[in-house]
Formats: sequence, C-alpha cells, structure tokens
Amino acid sequence: MPRIKTDILVIGAGSGGLSVAAGASQMGASVVLLEGHKMGGDCLNYGCVPSKALIAAADAAWDQSHTAQFGVADQIPQVDYGAAMQHVSDVIARIAPVDSQERFEGLGVQVIRAYGRFVSPTEVQAGETVITARRIVIATGSSPLVPPIPGLDRVPYLTNETLFDLRDRPEHLLIIGGGPIGMEMAQAHVRLGCKVTVIEGAKALGKDDPEMAGVVLDALRAEGVEIAEDALAAEIRGQAGAIEVEVKDGRLFKGSHLLMAVGRKADTDKLDLEVAGIETTKTGIKVDDSLRTTNRRAYAIGDIAGGLQFTHVAGYHAGVVIRSILFGLPSKARTGHIPWATYTDPELAQVGLTEAQARDQYRDRVEVVRFDYDENDRAIAQRNTTGSIKVMVIRGRPVGATIVGAQAGELIGLWALALANNLKMSQIAAMVAPYPTIGEINKRAAGVYFSPRLFDNPMIKQVVGFVQKWLP
Repeated sequence: MPRIKTDILVIGAGSGGLSVAAGASQMGASVVLLEGHKMGGDCLNYGCVPSKALIAAADAAWDQSHTAQFGVADQIPQVDYGAAMQHVSDVIARIAPVDSQERFEGLGVQVIRAYGRFVSPTEVQAGETVITARRIVIATGSSPLVPPIPGLDRVPYLTNETLFDLRDRPEHLLIIGGGPIGMEMAQAHVRLGCKVTVIEGAKALGKDDPEMAGVVLDALRAEGVEIAEDALAAEIRGQAGAIEVEVKDGRLFKGSHLLMAVGRKADTDKLDLEVAGIETTKTGIKVDDSLRTTNRRAYAIGDIAGGLQFTHVAGYHAGVVIRSILFGLPSKARTGHIPWATYTDPELAQVGLTEAQARDQYRDRVEVVRFDYDENDRAIAQRNTTGSIKVMVIRGRPVGATIVGAQAGELIGLWALALANNLKMSQIAAMVAPYPTIGEINKRAAGVYFSPRLFDNPMIKQVVGFVQKWLP
C-alpha cells in the first residue's frame, strides 16, 4: 500500500480547504489535498455561485417588465428556463479553473481524488494510499439536511445539489424552508415565471432582524410568492408533477416540484473520526477557539466546525489555522465581525448584534441610529428607495449593523471592517463617499448618530455664538 508523508494534509477541496492548501504550499510547506467529489466544493458547484447566477437571470427578466417608470415601455420577458440554467452552468465552468486540480498541482499541492478516512490519530487513508501528516485540516463542509418527514422518501424532491440540473421550468415549486436559500430561490423562480409556495415551520428569515426581514418578505409576497409560516410539514405525498405537502394544522399545499431547503448538516460520516480521537457535536466537529479538535494534530474549518455556515467564514478560518500551523503563532477565530447577506431583492445583510441582541446585552445603553434609502439621492434617481440601515452603537462604537435594500451585501462590508478593527462612529463619519452613491447611506447613518450631539446641544450653540461674536 503506497504511503506518503507530508507537513499538512487537507481533507476537502471546498473554499476553506483550497485556501489552506494554496497558502501553505506557496509558503513552503508540503501539502496533500484530498477530494472525493468535485473540486471547489459546494460553493462553486451547488451553492453560492449557481444560486447567484440564477438570481442574475431572474433579475434580468424582472427588469424587462419594470422599465416604464424610467420612460421605457415594459416588455413581457420571454424566459427560456433551460437557457437560464445553462447560463448557470457556464458561470460555474468559467470559475472552475481557479479551483481545479491542475491549478493546485501547479502550486505544488499533491492532489488525490478520493475520500479520506482516519486509520490512526496521524494517518488518513484515501483509496489505496495512506498519508501521514504533521497537521491535518478537516474541511469537508456540509450537505443538505433532509428531515425524516413521513412520505418524503416516496416522493421526488430537489435540494440545492440537484436544483441546478433542471432544464424544464417547474410549473409550481414548493419550497420547504424559509431561510436564505429558500427565499432566494423562491424569488428567482417566481421572476422566471413559476408559481412558488414557501412552507416554513416557524418564521421566514427567522434568524434575521424581524423588522428588516419583514421588508424582504413583503417584497416577495408583492411579487407573487406565497409564504406560509408556522407551517410545519407533517406529511408529503404524490408523484412527479403532482406533489402535496400537508402541515400539522391541516393546511394542504399542492405543486409540481418540491425543493428541500431546511438547512445543512456537517459531512462527518465518511471520516471515521473516532479512530483519530476527534469528538463531534450536534452541529459538527468539536473545536476550540483556535479551531483545533480534540486531536491536537487536527483542525476543523468551515461548515464542519459547527458554527456559521458561509463560504467567507471558511476562508477566514483558513487564515486562522495557517497562522497557527505554519508559524506556530497563537491564533483564534472570532465571530462578532463576520457579516452575512441574503441576496433577495431587496438584499438583507447583517454584521454583529441585531437590535434585539444589542438591547438584550446592553439594555438602555444601546443607541440605535437609522437612515432610510428614500433619503439617498442615488436610490431616488434609480427608483430603488425600499430599505434602511440600522446601526447599534455603544459609547460611540458600532456593535452591529443591519441593512435591507439595494446593495446591502456590499454596504455591510464597511461595518464589518469597523467591528473587526473596533472603529468609532467618528471614523465612519470622517469618511468621504463619492456623490451620488448608495454608499453614502453608511456615512449618513454615522451622521445621524452625531446630529443630536451637534445640533441639539445648547453648549455647542453657546460656543458657536461666542466665537462668532469675538472672531475677528
């Protein structure tokens, strides 16, 4: 049986694993990378990339039918669903070379296309090869969670791993799960000409600020998405083209296709973690603040580490473990500065504490400042005035920001920077944003924080009056 010794073994070629492999190899470590399925992992093949490509196609269709407000006649879009899905495939193919085996071999990484399983605390077998490594990074990610709903095993259903294989447009898409994936795909499909019903057991977008999430849900309902909340699926029945979902309170929903979007589960089943002395939790692998597992030679990053499940988190984790593994320096992962976004229209983005979390933690010490899109000149010019920003502030420093509206996913980056570096609101206010841009919303929010301190302060007025009286 072939044997390999290496400095670093990376299991999983998704976002986090690829970042570790590329960085470590280019800085002089010997690296072996295992991938039993597709290079690029879920993000490239089934998640972020294809979903945003489909959203772009849906937005193009929507824009065609909503131009009259600009003096251009509305047009009924002629949607070719199969061509839209081919666009998705083309986008994946365009990006794939960046994550390809050939590219990483060119960087000096030894790539083995096989799943890995532990055969000892320091050894992993992949196919017929056994790899011994000084440090092991587990980055196998997650896969769609499919709950044991009665009848589901007898009905054809889609997940994000099969949805983008469709070429015929669903007549009526039922989506179980009202989280970000469910809501993004709901809006995309209704804009592409499908009927869509979202069936959510609790509250749609329930992990987000309810006020701001409500703006998104109102927009989706206005476009024709049926959103059923407090609708826990109790039984699924039917066949391809005729599927029924009955919920616990007796409501019945009928459609032609079913998409399961209720969450994700960590991919630990192929690893034989117990052989390596690696403990797991309900959400993934047990790790400490440095992302080290209960096996001191092994780390877990990304979705499998059991925390926030975002591609950018996996990339961030990669930087944390590289610092520790390559340089022997203390390095800890934090979560307070990690942003996320839901790419509906309007977009919804968050970093740090929500208003409810801030009030719960800081009580009456928190100040919540807000600024609405309908006061931004660029938003008005583009007739895109739905939305607002809320910033939670403690003693002059932001501790969280929530944005709903156009380009919210882009705007939230400034507040992520502020939280990562403990910036003050005065530093945000000192920024000069080009006019007219949507980005001015961030600066104006900081201005709202200082306005009462400057304009409603009697002492300030007295000082100004004194200076004006005596200034030569």
